[in-house]
Amino acid sequence: MSEENQFDRAMGIMRRLRGPGGCPWDAEQTHDSLKRYLIEECYEVVEAIDTSDDGHLKEELGDLLLQPLFHAAIAEERGAFTIDDILGTLSDKLIRRHPHVFGEQEIKTSDEQVANWEKIKKEEKGAERKSALSGVPPHLPSLMKAQKITEKAARVGFDWEHTDQVYAKVLEELHELEETMVSQDQERMEAELGDLLFAIVNLGRFLSVNPEEALRKTINRFELRFGHIEETLHSRGVNLKDASVEEMETLWEEAKILEERKAVK
Repeated sequence: MSEENQFDRAMGIMRRLRGPGGCPWDAEQTHDSLKRYLIEECYEVVEAIDTSDDGHLKEELGDLLLQPLFHAAIAEERGAFTIDDILGTLSDKLIRRHPHVFGEQEIKTSDEQVANWEKIKKEEKGAERKSALSGVPPHLPSLMKAQKITEKAARVGFDWEHTDQVYAKVLEELHELEETMVSQDQERMEAELGDLLFAIVNLGRFLSVNPEEALRKTINRFELRFGHIEETLHSRGVNLKDASVEEMETLWEEAKILEERKAVK
């Protein structure tokens, strides 16, 4: 069966689930009720990519694809648009925003393409985009949103020139946070911690390190190392709450060594 037929088959199944005699749960869903699942599926795809397991990734990409099909079926029932309308709009946009591929324009680098993409987007939106910072989804995770905003500001020249300047800004914000900690002013501490995080996001951009990815991987490492502590203590018949800090620190370092050995293999 061709890929096109498989796509049509999936869309047909979705319509059947929503239709008479279908699934009550599927039939009850709305655009609003499905928002949480769209977000969850995106993160599960990211997790699958991290496992480097093609079978897992294939399954999770299917789960993610279900969401646009679901929304398309709901919109189709309302007479708003169809899955063909969605794909048509996407195809038109891809062609319009790649004039160097589908037209006569010449673009040689990724940076040139990013700049041209933003230029075309601005022309498309017209009066809708009143600010250079417009177009950043308001509900993005804060680190991702900060990165998007700093990228947009940089495109219009509001940026540092060198990485050492950004690093100095991080140290400056850290010092300001230390000063507010002395006063124990909760509102000021929150503001200075936010400034520090924002400066770190900027540093990540200059280092070509995605801060959201960096933090997510750090969390994963923390969970794995903490899991080693729990498993080892349990095997020794020791309750986690009864273990000393020194004992847990030793096991933490042991987990780090095991990670390094695994990475070398």
